[in-house]
Amino acid sequence: MNENQAGRLAGKVAVVTGAASGIGRCIALRFAREGARVIATTSRDVAQLDATCAMAPDGAIVGRQADARSAEQVGELVDFVERAFGRLDILCNNAGVIREAMLVDTTEADWDAVMDVNLKGVFLGCKYAIPAMIRSGGGSIVNLGSTSSFVGEPLHAAYCASKGGVLMLTRCVAIEHAKDRIRANAVCPGWIDTPMNTPFIDALGGRQRMDALLDAVQPLGMGTPEQVADVALFLASDESSFVTGTSVLVDGGLTAQ
Repeated sequence: MNENQAGRLAGKVAVVTGAASGIGRCIALRFAREGARVIATTSRDVAQLDATCAMAPDGAIVGRQADARSAEQVGELVDFVERAFGRLDILCNNAGVIREAMLVDTTEADWDAVMDVNLKGVFLGCKYAIPAMIRSGGGSIVNLGSTSSFVGEPLHAAYCASKGGVLMLTRCVAIEHAKDRIRANAVCPGWIDTPMNTPFIDALGGRQRMDALLDAVQPLGMGTPEQVADVALFLASDESSFVTGTSVLVDGGLTAQ
């Protein structure tokens, strides 16, 4: 971290979902290192979430188990945040899953599993966080989209549909709540070196083979979770105070071609 930029979220309270590993972990840690009190969630990976909390400075991250698909649990999470910290300034809807199959082979259960986490989870996060943000005088919502919000991919119909929905939901929130001083934006990563992508990298022949394939489609190569967290930090901070309803592609040039 650049010492000259320390404290960019000083005094803020942030919720980051899906923070047990990968991009969510890096976002939670980056927010904490910039001065925010962070409530990091997972639906099941409690041990990994505990590890995330242990990496933070001075207990700046509090872990909570909460299922992004459950209205009851999301509502209880926001209630806890307001009781414990008195406000909610930032929400990062990061929790996500992927199921790989041709459309005709996609089961209804797999379709629902992807939509419930990737799209319904964002809806519920926004629905319950927005009233708390209004009571706090405003806030910033950062939703995790994807390059799949913009381009189709074979074997990923459910995932692409869910991430396209995240983009439109983000824009609607931005329009509806601008007068409440609530901003909403999406971060849209390309290929990032995360645990969720590891099975796909392995299926393609490993990291060396993946790097060779990326040379043709993602000019800057494989991205890191930290690079995504950098953009999430900007959108969460007051430095982006005039930015809302937009998306930032963090894809190493993937969609530029």
